[in-house]
Amino acid sequence: MILALKKCTIFAGRNNSKRLINKFRTSMKSMKSIAVALCASMVLAGCNMSNTAKGTMIGAGGGAALGAIIGKIAGNTAVGAAIGGAVGAGTGAIIGKKMDKAKKEAEAVKNAQVETITDANGLEAVKVTFDSGILFATNKADLNAASKSSLQQFATVLKNNSACDVAIYGHTDNTGSDAINNPLSVNRAKSVSNYLKSLGVSASQIKMVDGQGSTNPVADNSTAEGRKQNRRVEVYMYASEQMIKDANAEAAK
Repeated sequence: MILALKKCTIFAGRNNSKRLINKFRTSMKSMKSIAVALCASMVLAGCNMSNTAKGTMIGAGGGAALGAIIGKIAGNTAVGAAIGGAVGAGTGAIIGKKMDKAKKEAEAVKNAQVETITDANGLEAVKVTFDSGILFATNKADLNAASKSSLQQFATVLKNNSACDVAIYGHTDNTGSDAINNPLSVNRAKSVSNYLKSLGVSASQIKMVDGQGSTNPVADNSTAEGRKQNRRVEVYMYASEQMIKDANAEAAK
C-alpha cells in the first residue's frame, strides 16, 4: 500500500512538473510574441515620424540607453564629433526641426539623393548622395559642366543652413587597384568641396573632406548597375556643436 502511494506521488509529481514546464513554455512564447509586436510597432512608427518627432524620442534618452547611440556611419567614421553629456528631449526636437528644413531644401537639388541618418550624438542628420557618373568623367576628379548646376543649387542649401557642419566623402567601385581608387576618391571629394567653397560656402562649415576608395560599397560590385551606385560622393549635414548648445539653451527656457 505504501509502495503504491509512493508511486502515485511520484507520478503526480511528474504530471505537475510537466504542467509547470508547459505553462512556462507557453508564457515564454507569449512574451516573445509581445516583444516582436512591440518591435514591429516601433519600426512602423519610426517610418512615419518627421525628424522633429524622432529628435524628441532620441533626445529623451540622451543620458540613458539612447545616449549611448554611436550613430550611423559614413564609411568607418561616425558622422559628427560626439560632444558628450546628455542631450535633452527639447534639444532633440529643436534640432530635428532644423534638419527637416535642411532635408526639404536638399530634396529640391537636381540629381541629389537625400535621406535622414543619425549622427554621433544620436541626433538627426541629412545625407546627400551625388552619382560620380554625373559629376565626373571616368577616372577623373575634375567636375564636368553638367554637374555644376546641381552643386550650385546645393551650395545655396548649405548657405541657408550654415549652422550645420558638413562632411564630404568620395567613393569608387572596386574596379582598379587601391593605388588608383583611394586617391581618386579623395580628389573627387576635394573637387566638390573646393567648388562649394568657390560658391560662397564657408570653409569653416566643411569639417571633413576624405575618400574611402572602394571600401564602403552600397551595392553589388559584380553588376554594372551596382558599380554605378558605388561611384558616388556623399555629403553629410549634421548639427554643429554650436547648434547643439543653442538648442540646449532654447530648450531650457
